[in-house]
Amino acid sequence: MNKTIFTIMKKELARFFRDRRMVFSTILLPGLMIFVMYTFMGTAFSSQTEEQENYRFRISVADLPQSIEKIAEAQNLELAVVEPSRADEVKKQVKDQEVDLFVLFPQNFDEETAAYQVSSGEEAPNVEIYYNNASMHSQGAYDTMIQLLDNYEGTLTNKFDYNQGEKEYDMATREEEVGSVFSSLLPMLLTIFLFSGCMAVAPESIAGEKERGTIATLLITPAGRGNIAMGKIAALSLIALLSGASSAIGTILSLPKILEVGESGMNAGIYQWADYLLLTVIVLSTVLLLVTLISIISAFAKTVKEAQSYVTPLMFVVLLIGVTAMFGEGAQKEWFYYLIPVYNSVQNMVALFSFEVSGLHIVLACVSNLLYTLLGVYCLTRMFNNEKVMFSK
Repeated sequence: MNKTIFTIMKKELARFFRDRRMVFSTILLPGLMIFVMYTFMGTAFSSQTEEQENYRFRISVADLPQSIEKIAEAQNLELAVVEPSRADEVKKQVKDQEVDLFVLFPQNFDEETAAYQVSSGEEAPNVEIYYNNASMHSQGAYDTMIQLLDNYEGTLTNKFDYNQGEKEYDMATREEEVGSVFSSLLPMLLTIFLFSGCMAVAPESIAGEKERGTIATLLITPAGRGNIAMGKIAALSLIALLSGASSAIGTILSLPKILEVGESGMNAGIYQWADYLLLTVIVLSTVLLLVTLISIISAFAKTVKEAQSYVTPLMFVVLLIGVTAMFGEGAQKEWFYYLIPVYNSVQNMVALFSFEVSGLHIVLACVSNLLYTLLGVYCLTRMFNNEKVMFSK
């Protein structure tokens, strides 16, 4: 590495790591906050689900038919039988959330359903179910009762069964299940985290030096402007990579909790060291490109605040590209997609997490990202040589 580039890198890294508050807020805090937030959310969701599962629904029923009573007993569902004359009273209790559900069956329900013919064109026996959608328990009781009635209706005309017995009918492997979830979430999250890390350090390095007036001192040194640009981009990329890695680790560690599937084995342990090595290569090429783009935009700004406002449109573009990972059936197959900046990295992440990685696509994406980065370094060098850009008031 050119000695001048190394010196610029050393200067940028020293400036960053000497500020303990910046190190904590940029590298450690994002991953810690994401882990705590996602873990808290997952714990809250799990507690809510467990409470719902253990809750005994308060269901009142009028004119309960014997057939429904047997199905309810088989499902361990408690039904409180009330007189039809109390219908208005029980409806008010549902409204006041004192009762979760009130079901009013027609008299002689079993006889009417047995005699009913769909081809007759007459109205079928109607079961009235009163619930309160403002209550989570009432909505749960309603869903349970609907399922019970659907099961009963199926027994009336049941001519065949499907997937009976203990055979395994789902052909997806555990790796494919995990890969499907990870490939739809992690590429988007990683893209956002990487961009956030780049945005946290790049404007400060370029626009910040312009704002403090120290950029002039740097530019009048014998160091070549191209070396200065490359040194800054290399140092900022390293810092942004650490920030993105912190966020990614926090996400991967907390993801099984928020998905409430930790016990079923959904974790990042199914990926091999080679997968993480390829991910590192993809992420590094992406960070180099993002840092270069943000540095170029920041060079037009006079202050850090102004630079951050200029970078905002790019942030939305990167966010939209990251969201594309959540749609579609796996990664793109055509090679030319892997020449599109940022999008190529997202698609490679989708392929990697879904175990469909292609060496050609990774090479195309990384090489194109490096070429775009070198082009960006050239543009940044030209901007460093332009006094109107660097010293404008």
